[in-house]
Amino acid sequence: MFESVTGLIAEHDDLQQQLSDPELHSDPVRSKKVNRRYAELSRIVAMYNQWRQLSDDLEAARELAAEDEAFADEIPGLEQSLDETGEKLRRLLIPRDPNDSRDVIMEIKMGEGGAESALFAGDLLRMYLHYADSKRWKAEIIEQTSSDLGGIKDVQVAFKGSSSDPAEGVWAHLKYEGGVHRVQRVPATESQGRIHTSAAGVLVFPEVDEPEEVEINPNDLKIDVFRSSGPGGQSVNTTDSAVRITHVPTGIVVSMQNEKSQLQNREAAMRVLRARLLAKQQEEADAEAAEFRKGQIRTMDRSERIRTYNFPENRIADHRTGYKAYNLDSVMNGALDPVIESNILADEEARLADLAQD
Repeated sequence: MFESVTGLIAEHDDLQQQLSDPELHSDPVRSKKVNRRYAELSRIVAMYNQWRQLSDDLEAARELAAEDEAFADEIPGLEQSLDETGEKLRRLLIPRDPNDSRDVIMEIKMGEGGAESALFAGDLLRMYLHYADSKRWKAEIIEQTSSDLGGIKDVQVAFKGSSSDPAEGVWAHLKYEGGVHRVQRVPATESQGRIHTSAAGVLVFPEVDEPEEVEINPNDLKIDVFRSSGPGGQSVNTTDSAVRITHVPTGIVVSMQNEKSQLQNREAAMRVLRARLLAKQQEEADAEAAEFRKGQIRTMDRSERIRTYNFPENRIADHRTGYKAYNLDSVMNGALDPVIESNILADEEARLADLAQD
């Protein structure tokens, strides 16, 4: 059992030697990749060593029990621990999403529901900022367009983690958030006390580590500059500092106006463009390799309704996993872990089923 771990242990030892080489750390990109893989394999090696130790302990207990029945009492507990550790090891051996260690760029956009949708988009942003804080991630608002009533028309925010362990990665958790988020509540603008339903869209992209990862031909870019505007369309700048970049081959358009300088807005726009292009390239590669599961939980399709936030009932429901709880107030304050864990578990089950069919 677990014969494949032998090769992973050898790879782990090799990576450990590479990490002790000073030359590795002179190449930040390669160093980051080695550290990520080493952290991933360290979890597997530690769990495998624990499984081996339990196997030895169980074998010894059985041998001793044959001579002294007093040792037989230890066997059921050891068997249970061995089974549990084996299951954990099996899950660790599931091939990981190669982007799990990456940081994330998230876009939140108002949808159906007008002003209430914009207010809900703002609530979602605060929810994710609280969640990031609980994870000790850094959050950076790249671009934000506010609505007249204090909501958000759209916002782009970057989340940066601190761990090299893929299981603790930002993408490993937030990749499940892409889709339509539906809210049911009495809007602040409702005078009759009626419950309304509106929605906001969330897109999640793995962030590019280095610009060289995604090759962009400057001739493929159409760059327009214009004056920044605030809520209602009024001008907030007297110079053409806002930037709109169109990637002609794909039709992807990114606009930035938060910064006062045209150069800063252009750099921010290119950062988002690279993330979108990386996501597009990987989606196409998955499709060509016929590895993209139709039932896959992870999605960046805004047309899929993934979750409902029912304020009158204080209920949160994830429609992909069937998760439901009556602690919406806590979720909106960043207690997202149980919701996201339900998606991680369902994704692992699907991957295990795929492996069993191979």
